[in-house]
Amino acid sequence: MPRTITLQTPHRQRGTSMLEVLVAFIILAVGLLGLAGLQANALKNNQSSLQRSQAIMLSYSILDAIRADRANANSYAMSATCSVPSGSSLVKSTQNIWIANLKTALGNNASTCGSIACNAGTCTITITWDDSRGGGSSTETLVTEGRI
Repeated sequence: MPRTITLQTPHRQRGTSMLEVLVAFIILAVGLLGLAGLQANALKNNQSSLQRSQAIMLSYSILDAIRADRANANSYAMSATCSVPSGSSLVKSTQNIWIANLKTALGNNASTCGSIACNAGTCTITITWDDSRGGGSSTETLVTEGRI
């Protein structure tokens, strides 16, 4: 009768070990945390960019309002104002709407202010606001100068 010889082969590793799974999980977790940090930073920069764009738009809007009322351009001058002015004239009403829009767009706090200086056909618009939420300084300033 023939003799059967069975060769014993060493057991081969099947699957993955717990250590390999743990290392892969740690690498994945570190990568996802880095991605979350990038997302948070992008959101802060986006907020700052949005506020700067709104400040530019609002400075152009008051310049356009002054251009529409050239005869009273010097009457629009006002020092740094952080509260909504009162009055019923066209100039005061325009300033009232402008400051209210600044407060709405840039944050209704004490550091959101606007000033207008007109001299010899040139007006300078200065807007300040708190940009600390967007990662900027606590007193961000935008100055726009335009010919009337």
